[in-house]
Order: sequence, then C-alpha cells, then structure tokens
Amino acid sequence: MVFRCSCGQVELEARARPILASVCHCDDCQRASRELESLPGAPRVLGEGGGTEYVLYRKDRLVFTKGKELLRDHRLEREAFTKRVVASCCNSAMFLDYEKGHWFSLYRDRVMGPKPSIQMRVQTKYKAKGALIAGDVPSSKGFPAGFIFRLLWAKVGMLLGS
Repeated sequence: MVFRCSCGQVELEARARPILASVCHCDDCQRASRELESLPGAPRVLGEGGGTEYVLYRKDRLVFTKGKELLRDHRLEREAFTKRVVASCCNSAMFLDYEKGHWFSLYRDRVMGPKPSIQMRVQTKYKAKGALIAGDVPSSKGFPAGFIFRLLWAKVGMLLGS
C-alpha cells in the first residue's frame, strides 16, 4: 500500500497488511486535525462526524520511498509523546507517531488506490457536539479490547520477527 502527499513529493510504502483501519474522535485528534487543515493549501483531515481516519501499521513495515527530508513534526504540546507528521511541500498530514509506540497511524486519505475499510470507531465520547456516528462498524467511547489486542499482537509479531 502506498501513502502519498497531495503533490506527490513525499511517499511511503507499507508492506504486509495493516494492524487496523479506524476512526478516532478524541479531542486531541480533532484539535490537531483542525490545526493541520488550517495550514496554507492543506487538504482536509477531519472526516464526517468530526473523526480522523487512520490506517495503523507497524513501524518496521514502512519504508520512506520519496521525500522523507520534507517531513515536519507538528505537536499539540511541546513535551507531547504524540506528534503529527506533515509533508512541508503541500502541508499534507501524513501520519501520527506515538513515539513510545511501535506503530504509525497513517492518515487514510493519503492512501493511493483502494483504501482499506474502516473496522472501528474509537474515542466517540469526544465526538463533536451534534455529530452523528455511523452504525456501519463497531464504535467505542474509549479504546476497546479489540483495538488494544491488535496493537499488542503487532508488538508480539515484531518481537518474534514475523
């Protein structure tokens, strides 16, 4: 699967299947998405209902194939362990990096070609006031056990080299 910025100068290739495709409605993702969308020429980040769509991949399964030097960090707070990474050439949000974690949450809109289907919605307790949450996939007010299990299973896979 290939992830590309809107102008095509930055590209990542993801190998194997993703951990998960999800929509996050947390207040930090909403705030960061609004900030990223306000950058000059930036593409839309927030989806319908105020959620941010991600495809989660193990860090060891991603290769920067083009334009890595154009990536810039965006943090909500100076000391935050979570950063959003933006392609400076066109202000496309590329991925979220929880620095203590073993995965990247890539922005689903950056996928070239068919996008993986959303499998769950998380942190819906923070959804925007009046926003409707589609009933097409499971939704959780927090991080459900299935979400945590997939992240843990991915970590086990990394440790075992599989």
